[in-house]
Amino acid sequence: MVGSLLGNRVRRVEDPELLTGAARYVADVSVPGLLHLAFVRSTVAHARIASVELAAARSMPGVVAVLTAADLDLPVVHGFMVLNDQAGRPPLAVGKVRFVGDAVAAVVAETSAQAVDAAEAVVVDYHPLAAVADPEAALAPGAPLQFEQIGSNLAAGARDPEGEDPLAGADHIARVRVANQRVAVVPMETAAITAVPGDDGAGHRLTVWVSTQMPHGFHTALCRTLALDPAEVRVVAPHVGGAFGAKAGLGAEHAVVVAAALRLGRPVGWAETRSENLVSTPHGRGQVDYVEMGFTSEGRITGLRCRVVSDAGAYAGFGGALALGPTRMMATGVYRVPRVGFDVAVALTNTTPMGAFRGAGRPEAAEYLERVMDVAAAELGIDPVELRRRNLIGAEQFPFTTPTGTRYDCGDYPKALDAAIEAAGYEDLRAEQARRRVAGERRLLGIGVAVYVEVTGGSGGEYGEVAIGADGGATIKVGTSAHGQGHATSFAMIVADRLGIPLGMVRFVQSDTASVPRGGGTGGSRSLQLGGSAVSVAADGVLARARELAAAALEADPADIAVTADGRVGVAGVPSRALSWAELAARADDAGEPLSVALDHRQEAATFPFGAHVAVVEVDRDTGLVRPLRHVAVDDCGRIVNPLIVTGQQHGGIAQGMAQALWEQMVYDPDGTPLTTNLADYAMPSAAEMPSFETYNTETPTPLNPLGAKGIGESGTIGSTPAVHNAVVDALAHLGVCHLDMPCTPERVWRAIRAAEAGTPEPAWREPPAGIFANLAVRGEQPEPEAAGADI
Repeated sequence: MVGSLLGNRVRRVEDPELLTGAARYVADVSVPGLLHLAFVRSTVAHARIASVELAAARSMPGVVAVLTAADLDLPVVHGFMVLNDQAGRPPLAVGKVRFVGDAVAAVVAETSAQAVDAAEAVVVDYHPLAAVADPEAALAPGAPLQFEQIGSNLAAGARDPEGEDPLAGADHIARVRVANQRVAVVPMETAAITAVPGDDGAGHRLTVWVSTQMPHGFHTALCRTLALDPAEVRVVAPHVGGAFGAKAGLGAEHAVVVAAALRLGRPVGWAETRSENLVSTPHGRGQVDYVEMGFTSEGRITGLRCRVVSDAGAYAGFGGALALGPTRMMATGVYRVPRVGFDVAVALTNTTPMGAFRGAGRPEAAEYLERVMDVAAAELGIDPVELRRRNLIGAEQFPFTTPTGTRYDCGDYPKALDAAIEAAGYEDLRAEQARRRVAGERRLLGIGVAVYVEVTGGSGGEYGEVAIGADGGATIKVGTSAHGQGHATSFAMIVADRLGIPLGMVRFVQSDTASVPRGGGTGGSRSLQLGGSAVSVAADGVLARARELAAAALEADPADIAVTADGRVGVAGVPSRALSWAELAARADDAGEPLSVALDHRQEAATFPFGAHVAVVEVDRDTGLVRPLRHVAVDDCGRIVNPLIVTGQQHGGIAQGMAQALWEQMVYDPDGTPLTTNLADYAMPSAAEMPSFETYNTETPTPLNPLGAKGIGESGTIGSTPAVHNAVVDALAHLGVCHLDMPCTPERVWRAIRAAEAGTPEPAWREPPAGIFANLAVRGEQPEPEAAGADI
């Protein structure tokens, strides 16, 4: 076998096209006769629609159509998941709007400017209703109802059966209320779609170009929603400029654009503006977690109770379900927790619907766990690192099943923590912190630690195909859908490793339902472990066939056939007796069976990446300004195929997690009006705000797939948010500050310092609002939410 590429830092083959501007995105698709669509969106958070005046808009230059719900008669769209079928979203508002940004009408015109101008001419008469933007307030008695037929704003919920108190017998109980604030996803490329009706010459009567993570899932949902024949619909995702979970499933706007194109018999395109993106693309996070953890006097965990209020936004889709699913799944994280209570109430509010955002329910669990561990460490007088060490699941305990039924495949959590502490120079940092405090310096040093585990991949399958062409090159087809992750490089490395074909001769095909028959797309950090494994197994199948062909041609035993050092296939140790891949492909074609293997590879269960982060911040005691100084991350994603790509994913994840801790938040006033609707108001950081990241890895291969790989795309986000948050609180701990909500903005930090100096620090805990959890359905006594698309 040739020397292995796997495990080496290989530059991404995708990058030249991206960096030179040659990459084509949805908005770059040029179609003759393309019409442009603009939405008329609600300017109020909650109102009945008394009338919609369309005449002026319809008479404007270039306008082809102005459409309302009555014109298109579309069914509700649940997005990626159905949480409550009574609270689905109509693609265009019917009778009522429920958030600022809710689409009321669609204008289709010859140019984008004409469509926007005409949309501004549509006059909607709203009869305002009382609104509620806070999820806890939405569940209070007498709150304005979003869906009167439900009778409350509870979209879904579950509580554990009555039983033993998980905190019973604890010597000490640490308590903290953690607000995982709502954040915007802000991909570089906003949502975009172009729908082209008409015969394409290949049997498709409709071609849809769309910025999506999951082309096949989108295809399925679109055909089901609009009652289309799947065989006549082609979906293509060209280059996608970021998604982070926000581009999974069929959105309301997608359904409108496609329906308009079919109605008019002409191509129709739409791309969000940035302001539209901030108010209409699903937001992430949005949980309030009431967390109580019991300990012995020696600092051993005895139990955990979580009561979670989750914000679904205006409609009950995927985002609202995350607390019920992955947050509960990861409730106990990396710790040995013998007993757990976990209750969830999901609220409907007059805000943008919630969705997935890098981590999707797992960062929320890591954040509350790591905050309660720091609160407990302070109250027990135990160093935060030492308290964690006393409670980590040991490497010898895997596979490990948690009290919520989650089965971790493998891990070595103490090793990751030790590596992070050593890399950070933890003891030296503590000494410097003590020196500054004694000296009375105004720039306070904070050190935050977080240890996390997350779930990736799932138990689904993925399509993979490897075919050898007449030129001796290989073509990979796979059902995943890259949008920045480097699949073309990683998957080509696998084929090159197995077959000895140079990377430059490996072609990569994805994200086109006409070329790839099926696929789960990309989400939940699934691609390498599922798609990569499918490619790996397919490549092994190609090699097995090649060995048979070569053995027959060379009159040798197939067991003696191997890939030679120069990338041919022949008798091991006899370079003169070998065939090129082009020759083998020709022989296969002559035999009537092309040299290719296509298959679906299934993984039996999810994998669980893990890691430890150490954040170091400096806080200005006079202004409250937080400056990140260092961030050390040790992340374990199983076997690493390309360290360069892993490092890139770590960097991106850390940046987004740090941003939640320090800067980002979607803010609404009490009437549901969003106040952060552009990037002047929404605090999206740049590289200038970030320190240099110090990234490391441990490798604990999973036994669940042939590559030994776990996910890495979300790890940085999950570990960094609590580490940075803990660092800020740690910087202020000697003043009496025990907790503050994210984001840790200068004003919020300054107020916390002033309150502590006045002897009135904000407490870490308050009891959850009365009545929210007591009447929830008992877990297991109601149907689980249904996925409405591809597996994630």
